[in-house]
Amino acid sequence: MPAMYQKLPKSFYLEDDVVSRARALLGCRLWTRIDGMVTAGVIVETEAYDGLTDRASHAYGGRRTRRTEVFYRQGGIAYTYLCYGIHTLFNVITGPEQIPQAVLIRALAPCEGVDTILARRKQDQVRRNTAGGPGLVSQALGITTRLNGTDLSGDTVWLTAGNGEEVPNEGDILASPRIGIDYAGKDALLPWRFRIKHSPYTSPGR
Repeated sequence: MPAMYQKLPKSFYLEDDVVSRARALLGCRLWTRIDGMVTAGVIVETEAYDGLTDRASHAYGGRRTRRTEVFYRQGGIAYTYLCYGIHTLFNVITGPEQIPQAVLIRALAPCEGVDTILARRKQDQVRRNTAGGPGLVSQALGITTRLNGTDLSGDTVWLTAGNGEEVPNEGDILASPRIGIDYAGKDALLPWRFRIKHSPYTSPGR
């Protein structure tokens, strides 16, 4: 990792406001070191999930299962799971211990280890769909469910602050309803999907 990029401090993850964390992660970089290969992308799209009140969350109402137990750990760890039994989705656990909150990383702009990313995606150049969707994020960075619960201060998967050009101004952030959660009733309308307005790498959807 270039020396100019410093890992996000533990305090970043502990703030008890998952919506603010989802916005703040835009422009940050998500990194992995898998089989010795370092790859990274600038986060251009996120979604917030508040387990105690949000019907779209796996931990809604304080639900605790073997899968959701990671939600209740102190913020600053990874939550990965299989969607439809096929796609691995990567989330950042935030907030204090016993408060189930998570930010789904929905899209990245590849920026480091691009050749490795393209090989994983079986592509010859970077396109919107290289990492423009939550399942594609994991494919691009080599993320699997084995990383569930991984400490984000380590050297396998971590996040750093973006440089000045990557961090969006408040006016460059789009807020809209999240994707694919119609089952959540009125909570499906919450404007908790955040995108960098002019990024060509955000995922499709309403």
